[in-house]
Amino acid sequence: MERYCVDITGLIESPKKMYMRDIRMLPKYNVTATLQCAGNRRTAMSKTRKVRGVGWDVSALGNAVWGGAKLADVLQLIGIPNLTSSTQSGGKHVEFVSIDKCKEENGGPYKASIPLSQATNPEADVLLAYEMNGEPLNRDHGYPLRVIVPGVIGARSVKWLDSINIIAEECQGFFMQKDYKMFPPSVDWDNINWSTRKPQMDFPVQSVICSLEDVQSIKPGKVTVSGYAVSGGGRGIERVDVSIDGGRTWVEASRFQKTGIPYVADDISSDKWAWVLFEVTVDIPHNTEIVAKAVDSAANVQPENVRDIWNLRGILNTSWHRVHVRVGHSNM
Repeated sequence: MERYCVDITGLIESPKKMYMRDIRMLPKYNVTATLQCAGNRRTAMSKTRKVRGVGWDVSALGNAVWGGAKLADVLQLIGIPNLTSSTQSGGKHVEFVSIDKCKEENGGPYKASIPLSQATNPEADVLLAYEMNGEPLNRDHGYPLRVIVPGVIGARSVKWLDSINIIAEECQGFFMQKDYKMFPPSVDWDNINWSTRKPQMDFPVQSVICSLEDVQSIKPGKVTVSGYAVSGGGRGIERVDVSIDGGRTWVEASRFQKTGIPYVADDISSDKWAWVLFEVTVDIPHNTEIVAKAVDSAANVQPENVRDIWNLRGILNTSWHRVHVRVGHSNM
């Protein structure tokens, strides 16, 4: 660990090696943030039309308290002030390079980038994290040091950090240029042109019912419907609506991040990068479809149908989440 360091190079005047002791000497920040894979809920999208990718259900995400130094503070040490969009040498993006090697890079390292303007904004809370939930990172979560980019798809929060490069254009790595881009339903593997789309960054508003599984048998009567909602870019969750008749009528669920404390979207007391939990008790007398949809603080709402947002890589399935329930022993 004493020998571990991160090389900071590129379009800057003074390249630097940052050892763990240097990073730990900077002010430590704890940021509660949800990391969500862009492929969350891909399995449901593949039921519409086949897609390529890992068959994630609704749990390809996690919420944690990340501890570490702000990237903005690290960059100040190499002469890049806060709120900088370009260095004097023309650097406009910050590339994170992992120790991890992957076949998609022909044996080279996994890498991704974010705009310099985001990296140097203290309010963006981008971290070089060495702790998760108050404990040192374990191996699977990126020990000894990883990047946390809140509000952005998980692919940009690079684990097992090896180096940071200040570059003129966005990262040209496989997972920036030939993956994790949002295409319309008309594009397939025969006509795709990766260069026509920018890499996906913020994730859209999302909600999922977790208390019930699809095609679950329940007893008639009161049922608690609960789950999570989250939106990218630091946008809060303004509302979560739940329907017990397939979307014809709706009730509003209660929202919270901390048990017993009411949640207010975009309030200073709320964790803007973290998921919001929701809950509502409803009466279910017969077989039905239960639906959840969330609205974020910018009034973005989840699309009704997955077929309208189908894409060949199966990313960003944020359609209404639907769960079918059977009451008693009857069939739907």
